[in-house]
Amino acid sequence: MLGKLSIEEINQVLEHNVTGRIGCTDGEKVYIVPVSYAYNDTYLIAHSKEGMKIEMMREHPGICFQVDEIKDLSNWRSVICWGDYEEITNQKERYYAMKFLVSRLTHLHVSETVGMQEMHQELTNPENSDQILRPIIYRIRISERTGRYEKI
Repeated sequence: MLGKLSIEEINQVLEHNVTGRIGCTDGEKVYIVPVSYAYNDTYLIAHSKEGMKIEMMREHPGICFQVDEIKDLSNWRSVICWGDYEEITNQKERYYAMKFLVSRLTHLHVSETVGMQEMHQELTNPENSDQILRPIIYRIRISERTGRYEKI
């Protein structure tokens, strides 16, 4: 059976997962890349090193975000969100956003591209954070969301 997810089910998919794909554009080309994230009912919190994705989102803040839960080809849920990129620069907000993100990711085996070591160093040793390569911490303020599922 195919169906549409309720708002509660959409939120459940977003809350239970930590990896999704963000779609952004430079106005001509679309760029889609996986990201680690944390969800708090209003925003997606994520981070990245400087690069193409951050440059594109700074220039064109409207993004699309997608998360899948796939058990098999007949049992899956998929959520798509649209929203706006907002870089978190306020030190206090940045600290709490990073802490929230780290708390969601810390128990997982993650790759070095996630930047857990740098975020952990900045959280535990903020007075030396000038010497750490600091990731860009950002949120996506969700304005629209939809979801579909198939279940047998």
